[in-house]
Amino acid sequence: MSDLDTPPTGPGASDERPTVLFVCVHNAGRSQMAAGYLQHLAGDRVRVLSAGSQPADTVYPVAVAAMAEDGIDITTETPKLLTDSSVREADVVITMGCGDACPYYAGKRYLDWELDDPAGQDLDAVRPIRDEIRARIETLVTEVAPD
Repeated sequence: MSDLDTPPTGPGASDERPTVLFVCVHNAGRSQMAAGYLQHLAGDRVRVLSAGSQPADTVYPVAVAAMAEDGIDITTETPKLLTDSSVREADVVITMGCGDACPYYAGKRYLDWELDDPAGQDLDAVRPIRDEIRARIETLVTEVAPD
């Protein structure tokens, strides 16, 4: 690998990739599925974050199962608490039913995706939620990380 192939590090180094933050209440279903799809479809062209205003202890098993059906493994993900710094890092903040819990900063792009919560639902009910998330992520990829 030449020096040209090595990404810059240290003070003054910047990451030119857009950062997308997905936020839902428990960070255990919708936001985890969305983060999984964006990482899968955009690869390293985008930084992906997810968080919750009241994070659960674990990702919902039904969300893990639904994503596994589509070949995406989110078993190692853990719900994270939404912090002010994660919102500041993001270029795009996508909320999914968390209401006013997400801080607002000028200059950020905010989207609110109204999606059913997979909490307590069976796999048959979660599949359409998963498919809607994938469709929205496919559109998002063309906007924030085109080829």
